[in-house]
Formats: sequence, structure tokens, C-alpha cells
Amino acid sequence: MKVKVVTRILEANDRLAEENRKRFQDAGVYVVNLMGAPGAGKTTLLERTIQALKPHMKIGVIEGDIVGSDDAERIGALEVPVVQINTGGACHLDANMINEVLDELPLRDLDMLIIENVGNLVCPAEFKVGEDMKMMVLSVAEGHDKPLKYPLMFRESSALVLNKIDLLPYMNTDMKKVRNDSLALNPNLKIFEVSCTTRAGIDTWAQWLRELKS
Repeated sequence: MKVKVVTRILEANDRLAEENRKRFQDAGVYVVNLMGAPGAGKTTLLERTIQALKPHMKIGVIEGDIVGSDDAERIGALEVPVVQINTGGACHLDANMINEVLDELPLRDLDMLIIENVGNLVCPAEFKVGEDMKMMVLSVAEGHDKPLKYPLMFRESSALVLNKIDLLPYMNTDMKKVRNDSLALNPNLKIFEVSCTTRAGIDTWAQWLRELKS
């Protein structure tokens, strides 16, 4: 019975996600679902990405957190449209949550909408929200075992940003293993190595994102 209930929930979510997707397409906005664990550096990467893209594109953001608005305030300081969603306990954003805030964004004025999902390596990968692309951030401080522990996240993502590479001299993370295991799960995965502190790799990552819209 539990399996049937979960299946119905996912099916209902997928139907609404498709409605969101059609709305995004009609507005001409490309949508990225940004996922990753707490502390992976999602918001800081988002800040650096916006700074790199802002001269070329109009960016909007939906921030997802269980509680609080700190991340939305950080993004709002960059003078881009941003909406905060607090799930109140849910470990992911779903299509209905996204649908309910779309009227608060100037969709037709945007080139790209980035949805920063709740920090979690499981549930966000299961729920579509109407995105064109899922991508994930993995901090090198999280270790090299994450692809095999959380395979769905890697299978569902089109891009993997390996963040905080400036910490590699102080870590035992095997970057070759991360790459090999990730690509074994998803041979089409695009992998980028960046440091939000030194800004290494940010321009390459941002340029790839920019080309998705062109």
C-alpha cells in the first residue's frame, strides 16, 4: 500500500511539474534545479554564478529552505528577483510549491531561473519541479564516497560542480574516484571543478550555463 501511495504522489507531482514546465517555456525562461547537501556551498556558488552571468543574462532565483530567509537575503543583495520558499519541515521542493510562487516572479523578463533546492542528497532528486536541467553541487570536503551512496542524485543531474577545490591540499578526497564513479552512474554528466573562494573555474561553469540558453 505504501508503494502505491508514493507512486500516486510522484505521479501527481509530475503532472504539475509539466504544467510548470509549459509555463516556463511559454515565458522563454530556462530553469535550473540546483541540488546538494547542506554545506556543499550551493548559495555561494549561486552568488558567484549570478555575478558571472548578470552582465549577459537576466537571472531570477527561488530559494528553498526548511526555515529562514538568510539565503534569499544574500541573493537579493545582488539585485536579482528572488522568492523564498520555506517548506516547514519537508526535505525538498516539489512542483506545487514552485507553482504557488511563480506569480511573484517576472518570468517573461528572465532568461534563466535558478531554483536552489533544500539541502539534501536524496529527496530533491526524486521530485521534478518543471526544470530544464537538474544539477548538483558536491563539496570536496564531503569525501569521494557520495556517488555510490547517493546514486540517484548523480543519475538525475546533467551537471556536477565539484566545489571548494581550494581545500584539496587539506583533504583525503580522491577526485579521480569521484569522477569515475559519477561517470559510471551517468556517462553524460558534465563535471566542473570550482572554488567559490578563489573563483577558479567559475567563468568556465558560467559560460557553459550561458550557452544552454543560447
